[in-house]
Amino acid sequence: MKSITKLSLTVFVLGAGVALGSIFDITAQGAGVTGQAGTADDPVVTKSYVDQQIQKALGGGTTTPTTPTTPTDNGNNNSGNNNSSSSSDQVTIVTVKPGEKLIAAAGAEFIVRNGHAVIYSADSNGVADLTDGKDVTNGQAVGNNHLMSFPRAGRGIMVQDGVKSSLTVMVRGGYSIQ
Repeated sequence: MKSITKLSLTVFVLGAGVALGSIFDITAQGAGVTGQAGTADDPVVTKSYVDQQIQKALGGGTTTPTTPTTPTDNGNNNSGNNNSSSSSDQVTIVTVKPGEKLIAAAGAEFIVRNGHAVIYSADSNGVADLTDGKDVTNGQAVGNNHLMSFPRAGRGIMVQDGVKSSLTVMVRGGYSIQ
C-alpha cells in the first residue's frame, strides 16, 4: 500500500469514529450521576450523618451538650501564715513585691511575665521549666514567658536579690504569698 492510501484510510477511520461517537451519545452504565451526596443512592456520606446513625443505633437518639461543672476547693491550698491564698484552674495575674515569695500548691503552673525571678525551694529539688525542658533548682533565674510546673507544694518563686521592681506572674492552680 502506498503511503497516501494509508494516510487517507487513517483519516477516514478516525473521522468516522468521531462522527459516530457524537451521533450516538451513550454513556457507560453506572457512570451517570443519579443522586445527591448523603442519600441512599450515593454511598458517600458526611461525618455528621454517620454520627447520627450511630446514635440512633445505640438508642441514644440525639445528644444535647452539657455544661461543665466548676470544681470546688477541697483543701489543697497551703495553710499557715499565708497573707493571701487562692486555688483555681483559671489563670490569675499576681504581683509579687521584693521580699515576698509566691509559693505554689502541688500541680500549679507559673509564667513570669515581667521582672527578675528566681526559684525558691526548701529542698534540693527544683521546678520543671516546661519551655526549656530542664529542671531549675533553688536560686536559679526563671526566664520570662517560661512555663514553670510545680509538682509538689512548698516551692515557688521570688524577686531576685538586689532588684527593686516587683514580678508580674500568671498563675494557674493554687498559690500563696508569704
